[in-house]
Amino acid sequence: MKLKNIFSKILNDDKLSSLRNDIGIDLGTANILVYVKGLGVVINEPSVVAVNNKTERVVAIGLEAKNMLGRTPQHIRTVRPIVDGVISDYEVAEEMLSYLIHKANNMQKRLLSPRIIIGVPCEITNVETRAVYDAAISAGASEVYIIEEPIAGAIGAGLDISQAEGVMIVDSGGGTTDIAVLSLGGTVKSRSIRLAGDRLISDIITFIRDEYKISIGEKTAEKIKMTIGSAMPIGEMSEALVKGRDLITGLPKEISLTDNDVRGAMYQTVAIMVDTIREVIESLPPEILTDVMKNGIVLTGGGAMIRGIDKLIEMQLKLPVIIAEDPMSCVVRGCGIMLDNMSKYESLMIDIENAAILH
Repeated sequence: MKLKNIFSKILNDDKLSSLRNDIGIDLGTANILVYVKGLGVVINEPSVVAVNNKTERVVAIGLEAKNMLGRTPQHIRTVRPIVDGVISDYEVAEEMLSYLIHKANNMQKRLLSPRIIIGVPCEITNVETRAVYDAAISAGASEVYIIEEPIAGAIGAGLDISQAEGVMIVDSGGGTTDIAVLSLGGTVKSRSIRLAGDRLISDIITFIRDEYKISIGEKTAEKIKMTIGSAMPIGEMSEALVKGRDLITGLPKEISLTDNDVRGAMYQTVAIMVDTIREVIESLPPEILTDVMKNGIVLTGGGAMIRGIDKLIEMQLKLPVIIAEDPMSCVVRGCGIMLDNMSKYESLMIDIENAAILH
């Protein structure tokens, strides 16, 4: 047996569980959630880092950095090190992971370095897997496991993916929408598209700029999406006052925006998401399709919280749709469940032998 395998076996010995923290991380484009075994979900921070341009030192991470968006002086820049669910800025991502891991570790001090499971989008490349793995190791992890987010999300939503029965899950976050059909502990079909919450925010910014000639910031657009955004009409019409900069005069301007406006702005992206789900369904074997017709489609991630998205998918695809309980934390809760029974779930992890050298 190779030395690294012996070392891995020693680290995974249940007798050592009291000497180290087991940590699950949902590596999201918009937010990073951290689970600590025995404590539950302890961190939910925006995936934003503020960096001093002169010294290249990190000034703030998470919510503190997000509050700086659009307000920073010239010598400070705000960075999103996770783009479309994968690392785009390795050094900043390592700093962010290190901060979060140390923060989680300090909540429950242990002698040994933590063991970590990280959720990533499905169809992730070897290069992207290596970047996630290496960043977590550099941030202080002793062992790192990588799991596809739809699998972790299904487990966190309480689905039994080990049975000979197909279950379909759609995990939509900030950067990606992952669609997977699972059965017998494996993936039957999967698809990942880089269209999700961030694209919807961009759609709202573009619509207001083109329609009203007003420039608004990312935070304002996100607030609009959360307050009056919807996938289809729900109840009475709602509206919100929006403040921005008039692109013609350069002066402040305020307009009234309706839910119809926002729905129209988001329509094309939502339609692509629904069409992609349709394509996955159309490619399923008849037996699995029968299971999906019976069990329905389970929605997880922040995208599941768009008002009316479940009703729209039901109407378009003629299938029952269920929004998971607390959809935003399903992936990280699934990581936590796997940490409690690694022998049962280890075979579901992405094989990183070809993507990184195990420590």
